[in-house]
Amino acid sequence: MSAQRFDKGLKILNSINGESGRGLMKRLEEISPDMARLVIEFPYGDIYSRPGLDLKTRELLTIASLTTQGYALKELKAHIHNALNAGCTQEQVVETIMQMSVYAGFPAALNGLFVAGEVFEELRRTSATPGVGKIQKRGRSK
Repeated sequence: MSAQRFDKGLKILNSINGESGRGLMKRLEEISPDMARLVIEFPYGDIYSRPGLDLKTRELLTIASLTTQGYALKELKAHIHNALNAGCTQEQVVETIMQMSVYAGFPAALNGLFVAGEVFEELRRTSATPGVGKIQKRGRSK
């Protein structure tokens, strides 16, 4: 069962995180091979692979949760990348983080937006994701 969980989790992780995920897992494996295995098996092999929600929705929910925590900024950055790789738009990422201002407060939402801005800027510089550009600004209704 564990090999099946690992293989399923690795397939999902690679599909949304690619080279970045492999680098992270390699670094973690050097420190704690058991934790590296658990990260692949449990969240990705057991949870992300469940039916009922697609990867885009799961990543937006993860972004919401990490935003509300306020201290997991490296993980938030990784999951913003994952969300974009899973097919989410920048606007969906921004709207998810803005929604958290109601429940986690403005400081948490602002920190999340700044992290998202870093990711969007990195992608603009590297042209790593087709279609990555500026978010459409919404004007006020008159």
